[in-house]
Amino acid sequence: MAHREVLEPSAGHPITVEPTKGRVQVRINGELVADTTAALELREASIPAVQYIPLDDVVSERLTRTDTTTYCPFKGDANYYSVTTSAGDTVEDAIWFYEQPYPAVAQIAGHVAFYPNKAEISVLE
Repeated sequence: MAHREVLEPSAGHPITVEPTKGRVQVRINGELVADTTAALELREASIPAVQYIPLDDVVSERLTRTDTTTYCPFKGDANYYSVTTSAGDTVEDAIWFYEQPYPAVAQIAGHVAFYPNKAEISVLE
């Protein structure tokens, strides 16, 4: 297996994880698939903030794990879920998550994130 660089957050590439203020709801094709008051907001450098939602607050019967994997030198190996709505529409790889995130972002373990171009993510104050 090729050696992969592991990077630590720094002043040049800061990463913060803090509890999200308020409630986060996620809809796919208009259907509510996640609803939580325990989300974590991850801010990474200049990338838009990402809501990480406890897997327990996502409708698990709508999820299908896929074979897709990606690697982030700051966070680790990511895995993916597709989401199938009650209408039967499947949105491939709509969710990513880190089963064993690197220590710098350890608190996102057990949480999942939705792609904003595949889901409607609302933060309600």
